[in-house]
Amino acid sequence: MASAFDPVGLLGRLNEHGVLYVVTGGFAAVAYGSPLPTVDVDVTPERSTENLQRLSVALDDLEARIRVEGIPDGLAFDHDGESLEGLGVLNLTTRLGELDLVMVPAGEAGYAQLASRAVVVELHDVRVPLASLDDVIASKEAADRAKDRAALPILRALRDRLERQGRLS
Repeated sequence: MASAFDPVGLLGRLNEHGVLYVVTGGFAAVAYGSPLPTVDVDVTPERSTENLQRLSVALDDLEARIRVEGIPDGLAFDHDGESLEGLGVLNLTTRLGELDLVMVPAGEAGYAQLASRAVVVELHDVRVPLASLDDVIASKEAADRAKDRAALPILRALRDRLERQGRLS
């Protein structure tokens, strides 16, 4: 599927289908000003069957396929709202770039907690709910992967700078 990474376009498609979600992970950090590169968008969707059905329709629109190493176009898969309910994480490739569905993010926060602390920003006329920077940091602490540990000092310094500037509440 090898397509250009268009995270705002990808999130815009989710919005057009009425999907409720919060952006987490590296792209959320980039939206706050992190200099660390990212090649995918992580989202935690609201897990009602109705929302997951809208997500399923959006995935069809995005031509989503399961991302598998060694298979550039990914693997086709059948899905609907009900089948998406039982997932933990699903790594996908789409016509607008890579998308990771993180149904249960690392750490304590689920969709409701993330959404209650989310910051809605406008990126190129697309309204995007971002997990709070504290939630992004907490998720990376809980995941405890080498790349997350390496990112933590940068993200904490970013949070401290934004707080000093009064840009975080």
